[in-house]
Amino acid sequence: QVQLVESGGGLVQPGGSLRLSCAASGGIFRFYLMGWYRQAPGKQRELVATVTSGGSTNYPNSVKGRFTISRDNDKNTVYLQMSSLKPEDTAVYFCSAIRAGSTELYWGQGTQVTVSS
Repeated sequence: QVQLVESGGGLVQPGGSLRLSCAASGGIFRFYLMGWYRQAPGKQRELVATVTSGGSTNYPNSVKGRFTISRDNDKNTVYLQMSSLKPEDTAVYFCSAIRAGSTELYWGQGTQVTVSS
């Protein structure tokens, strides 16, 4: 059983930056594909970024060039650095983990990010 705990959310002005963290426990972190998703009120959860065990990253066009996902396998932590934030980035951000070859997807409890002046 993998536990994920997000932190770092908050209120930020448009154009600002924020870094989210997700601390993992209960599994061999370096074997997991890690991801960040977000869900805005009334909308479906959407992918924000993923990073493989080898460090390869993937982003949708909506955040590409503004968000950066990274992982520290020694600290069992994945990060999401967000810059040039827009009001439409407002959402609850969730960390996810899935091990290669498995269908079991783990979620954190989420952290709120609000972009507003």
